[in-house]
Amino acid sequence: MINIIQIKDLDAPELQIYYNLNEAQLFHYFEPKPGIFIAESPKVIERALDAGCVPMSFLMEKKHVETQAKEILARCEKLQSRDLTQESLVYREDEHVIPVYVAEVEMLAKITGYQLTRGMLCAMYRPALSSVEQLCKNARRVAILENVVNPTNVGAIFRSAAALGMDAVLLTQACADPLYRRASRVSMGTVFQIPWTYFDKSASWPDGAMDVLHKLGYKTAAMALRDDSVCIDDEKMMSEEKLAIVLGTEGDGLADHTIADCDYTVKIPMTHGVDSLNVAAASAVAFWQLGMKCEQ
Repeated sequence: MINIIQIKDLDAPELQIYYNLNEAQLFHYFEPKPGIFIAESPKVIERALDAGCVPMSFLMEKKHVETQAKEILARCEKLQSRDLTQESLVYREDEHVIPVYVAEVEMLAKITGYQLTRGMLCAMYRPALSSVEQLCKNARRVAILENVVNPTNVGAIFRSAAALGMDAVLLTQACADPLYRRASRVSMGTVFQIPWTYFDKSASWPDGAMDVLHKLGYKTAAMALRDDSVCIDDEKMMSEEKLAIVLGTEGDGLADHTIADCDYTVKIPMTHGVDSLNVAAASAVAFWQLGMKCEQ
């Protein structure tokens, strides 16, 4: 069930998750259990619901209750208490009632400190993540992000990964959170469509994590600007049954140690003296060549 609530007090404690908690605080909201995340825009919220994410509350422009939020809220009305149970969380009997806080757009901007994209936010419970072994069991092409810290780049990479033939995305611990509001928005909700997880803290990167990948049958391809690299259309690399494409942080790219541990070093050929691409742009090129191309 849902409950429409007109906002009267900008400092209401139930609204603090939307304006007074940073991403780290949201992540640890129910610690040691998974925390919450904020989904922004109808498309992102719809894809989160499709993936089984559970809504905690909504914050939106009043007019959207009967317009672009109407179908989303109708879906939430049909949620039964059994749908609002996750192994990692314990809910009270009354928590199947989902509050929908509404106000005019000017008040929402005062609450959040920014202009809402299409006037809608949803606080959701974080889903539990799978292990690398579970995620990669039947995957042939995976993307690995090493310390990509910009949420916009993470979101763009996920969108390309979902569109261009990647089966999963793996992230090192220092990467920006794919469920960060800006990352999921830039991804157009594809962070809820393509499987992903973080490497376990106990599996040191790159050594321990690379060992895990090799045991799972993967060859690894480091995207790097090196003279000892192969071209991105290298036939042997493209014919590998299981391939992990490794992309590095903004600016510095992959660490030397990581490149040394990979089976291939791969360069994208460029013209006009351009020496590098943004990591999100490079990911799209790599996924197109090594993802969908491997199916042709």
